[in-house]
Amino acid sequence: MIGHSFLHGGPCLSGLSLPVVILLTGGNADSAASALTLQDCPDLDHRETISLLKKTQLTEEEMTRLTNLCLFWDLPVPSLRNRDWLFQQLLSHAVLGRVKCQIKDLRKGIKDTGIWPLLSQRLDSHHIVFPRESVQDITSQGILQKIVWPKPVDNMDYEDNDDSITVEKMCVITGYMRRFIEEASPTMLNHLMKFWVGWELPEENLELELVTAKFPVAYTCFKTLRLPCHYKSYAAFRNSQE
Repeated sequence: MIGHSFLHGGPCLSGLSLPVVILLTGGNADSAASALTLQDCPDLDHRETISLLKKTQLTEEEMTRLTNLCLFWDLPVPSLRNRDWLFQQLLSHAVLGRVKCQIKDLRKGIKDTGIWPLLSQRLDSHHIVFPRESVQDITSQGILQKIVWPKPVDNMDYEDNDDSITVEKMCVITGYMRRFIEEASPTMLNHLMKFWVGWELPEENLELELVTAKFPVAYTCFKTLRLPCHYKSYAAFRNSQE
């Protein structure tokens, strides 16, 4: 799916940590481990527990949490001498060790699609096939330029349209939407894109439609967002989106 989506101009797979991408594209375990950071750990509970090794003093409860995790993953219990080593071992297992089989299967599938030579020989292609959300510059203007704004249509040609959606109402609601995007924080823009298309990165040709309904509805496969047109004020519109 990853390979075919890339070959046919579809969405690429974002959200993978750099160490996972290194292994997925043919890198060795040492290179992947050297790129590890605490933020790469996907499990927030494990991340918090592993971070305790960076503290100078631990409470009895914190030591118990660490010890339990170490024993569960067949690692020695923490001591003053092995903290740095244990931190790296726990982090490596949390990010890479637990998904080793999945990475192997994904890599096999990518090889079957024919894009493996590109990934293995062109390191500069990795950020294109596996874009990192942390470095994506998602801006309000970038999203606004990708939206296909609704236009007045004949009621006979569009079943969801009715006489209550006038041109004036259409202008008001689209104005609310434009203002909401312009004022939204980067986090809110990410949430909007995830609701609209299923992932955080904006796509081309984001369809926006106005309908008579109670709540916004997204058809992610078609990159279509249907907005109700009953809002009487921008405040009501903004509150419903948040």
